[in-house]
Amino acid sequence: MRSLIVPSLVIAVLLGGASAPASTDGGLVSRRSAHTVDQTLDRLEAALKDAGAKIVARLDHTAEAKALGRSMRPTALLIFGNPAVGAPLMLRNQTIGIDLPMKALAWEDDRGQVWLTYNAPAYLAERHGVSRSTEVLEAMRKGLERFTDAATRP
Repeated sequence: MRSLIVPSLVIAVLLGGASAPASTDGGLVSRRSAHTVDQTLDRLEAALKDAGAKIVARLDHTAEAKALGRSMRPTALLIFGNPAVGAPLMLRNQTIGIDLPMKALAWEDDRGQVWLTYNAPAYLAERHGVSRSTEVLEAMRKGLERFTDAATRP
C-alpha cells in the first residue's frame, strides 16, 4: 500500500475492532497486533474501505523522522471517517470536529510488539459533552472494535 507522507501538522480522523486484549489509558484504546505496522494499517484500511468509510490520509511518522535525520521505531497514522457517524456528534457540539475524523496509530514498542491505538469514543463524548448521543457512540465503539480486530488478529 502506498503511504501518504505529509507535514506533521495534521488535524482530524473518524472510525475503527477486537483481537488481543485491549487496554485503555487516558482515553486511548491500545490493541496488540500480530502484524507489522504497515500490515496492521493495510488491514485496517481494507476493513474500513469495505465498510464504506472514507480514508482521509496515511502518515508515515518514521519516514518523516528519517527525513529530519532522526530514527524512530515504525510508527504510522491512519485518518479515516464516516460522515454518517460523525455528523450527528458534530451537530451536538462542533468542537468534536477537532477529534474527527478518527485516527488510528500503529506503532512498534521497544520490545518489537506492534500496537494499534485510537481514542475511545466514550472519552471523546466526555471531552466534548456529547455523551447523551448513546446510539451513535455505541455504533462507533462497536465499529472500532470490529475494524481494529480485523487489523490486529492473526
